[in-house]
Amino acid sequence: MSKLIAPSVLAADFGNLQRDVEMVNNSDADWFHIDIMDGVFVPNISFGMPVLKAITKHATKTIDVHLMIVDPDRYIKTFAELGSNILTVHYEACTHLHRTLQAIKAEGMKAGVAINPHTNINVLEDTINDIDLVCIMSVNPGFGGQSFIENTYNKVKQLKDLINKKGASTLIEIDGGVTNKNAKTLVDAGADVLVAGSYVFKSNDQTATIKDLKAIANS
Repeated sequence: MSKLIAPSVLAADFGNLQRDVEMVNNSDADWFHIDIMDGVFVPNISFGMPVLKAITKHATKTIDVHLMIVDPDRYIKTFAELGSNILTVHYEACTHLHRTLQAIKAEGMKAGVAINPHTNINVLEDTINDIDLVCIMSVNPGFGGQSFIENTYNKVKQLKDLINKKGASTLIEIDGGVTNKNAKTLVDAGADVLVAGSYVFKSNDQTATIKDLKAIANS
């Protein structure tokens, strides 16, 4: 399967959100990556349901929602109703991860699990066959524009080994500090989906940046 690019809308221009959504629609990007933060699980607050609703109204591609919130179970049904195709919860925020994954799938969405930089891949061993996507945080969650954590390459390889060992079909997504400098190395290590925020939206030619990243990831 070809490697996917998911621009992170957190880095978009909120004053021109429809314009930026249309740009992603018309680009070589595959998914919209949307971060929902509550100011509790992470030290930042991002957009909530009304903004997600506005994005999904104009978006024509897969909606990949990343919940950085405590007690995500409360909102699973709501995010399904808002048009989310993939719903990713943090391992660190779920007391009963297996139950949460089942609840996400029961609402017709694909179920993702994100893990923070300090969390070991091994914690997913018992649930990997129930997970459609693992989002490896390659920066500390909460803010865009951070530097990439180099240990991420090792984690990707470990996760790929676990997926192969268990015969799972889980996708590996990388979120944080992705650029044209590390995209190829991440894909070679086993990554399937690259999330890029500041690198795309702060560039002079966003469409060309996405096209370039997609070409590198699939070279």
